[in-house]
Amino acid sequence: MASKVVDLIYWKDTERTGMVLTGLVVGLLSLFQLSIITVFSTVSLAIVCCTISVRIYYGLIHALKWGDGEHPFKTYLDLDISFSGEEAERCTQKAIVMFLSAIDSLKGLFFVKSLFESLKFLVLMYLVTYLGRLCNGLTVLIIGVIAVFSLPLFYKRHQEKVDGFFAKIQAHVDNIKDIFQRLAQGGGPPPDSTPGGAKPKNQ
Repeated sequence: MASKVVDLIYWKDTERTGMVLTGLVVGLLSLFQLSIITVFSTVSLAIVCCTISVRIYYGLIHALKWGDGEHPFKTYLDLDISFSGEEAERCTQKAIVMFLSAIDSLKGLFFVKSLFESLKFLVLMYLVTYLGRLCNGLTVLIIGVIAVFSLPLFYKRHQEKVDGFFAKIQAHVDNIKDIFQRLAQGGGPPPDSTPGGAKPKNQ
């Protein structure tokens, strides 16, 4: 299942990925005008009407002995999406660990375990308030879906340029972080930018 999701994200099957992306975006856009119950019931009706029509058509073809009578959706019916007991337990434990880790991180941010990290969180939440004024959560979700189906492929094709760009940003962030840390510690001389430290001058 995980490999199929990765294939969708990286557009290994263009037709299938296009159908999935279009369905997700159209479904989310429809939530602007309709409730989620209405969208779910309408989409379910459309799918069932299509699958019943195809099933009846294949049945008629088999009755007229023009086909082998194989179920048209046998591939989907045979798709194994079940979990064994060990896999379910492992996924549950992983979800619990991730949840507790998130709670622990939020606790450290809210109760200022690290001044610099809490300040970053403060700035982030301040920027999110502006984002909330510009758009709602559904808009952000639609942008997120489009990003999931576009950014990984973009990164794969332009990995070197993207890595170089983010390396420069990371260098600036590290410099700013170092300045804040020195200010929090009462100042001090800036670090020596020469690789390996200062070197004695030649006589």
